[in-house]
Amino acid sequence: MALTLPPLKDIITRHGLQAKKSLGQHFLLDENICARIAIAAGNLSGCTVIEIGPGPGGLTRALLQAGASVIAIEKDQRCVGALEELRQVFPERLSIIEADALEADLPALAPAPRKIVANLPYNIGTALLLKWLDDVCRAPDAYQSMTLMFQREVAGRISAEPGGKDYGRLSVFAQWLCETGHHFDLPPGAFSPPPKIYSSVITLAPRPKPLYPANKDVLEKVVAAAFGQRRKMLRSALKGLRVDTEALLEKAGIDGTRRGETLSVEEFCALAAIYASL
Repeated sequence: MALTLPPLKDIITRHGLQAKKSLGQHFLLDENICARIAIAAGNLSGCTVIEIGPGPGGLTRALLQAGASVIAIEKDQRCVGALEELRQVFPERLSIIEADALEADLPALAPAPRKIVANLPYNIGTALLLKWLDDVCRAPDAYQSMTLMFQREVAGRISAEPGGKDYGRLSVFAQWLCETGHHFDLPPGAFSPPPKIYSSVITLAPRPKPLYPANKDVLEKVVAAAFGQRRKMLRSALKGLRVDTEALLEKAGIDGTRRGETLSVEEFCALAAIYASL
């Protein structure tokens, strides 16, 4: 079936698909790399894969050829036309939705199990992940897994351990709700046009329940305060919570001279639980 598909470069030419910087587009055209991403997503048979920003459909082809049913969400009307050519070959397994992924309710699009697999637009990748983590917090089975491509710097923040400059809000919430794993990096030359940075493919697998008990809204307040002024000690940084900071830290058994970037996910959850009780 794949042999009947026209080359991606022909589709790009036919539909005038020059990547738009305003949409954060960097097209992935290498079939071998697209296949590696599909493999990284695990067994796709009998699973609905939601792809964000498929562009001309390079990764979409690999997902379909791996046996997935794909819902492609694309904001760029030019790319929707290109994807229609692919849908004619896979009419029963490819659905195309012209929409802004930041506004889309992904769990409502198909019954579970669902996976997200995407080469994310660089300019909204973090915002999309935070939105999907909200979905996972409400329902751990919202997504079976999320196999995503980010800038290597963002991927590093997601899996960063306490104590380093990359560790922050994104690290805490991603690791609180998901197990994270790194697959491989890609150089700028793998894309058209080449970005100025390396990219990384990672998978986030939602946990059956959060790593430690905590109310997400409360945890967000505590984490935001701790990282809002990274250079300050916790006894100063947490004053924005408008509670007795010394009492809060003492009950949590945390030294007030530490900085937020040194706290583990468990310690943040403990702080949130005590803060909620004050």
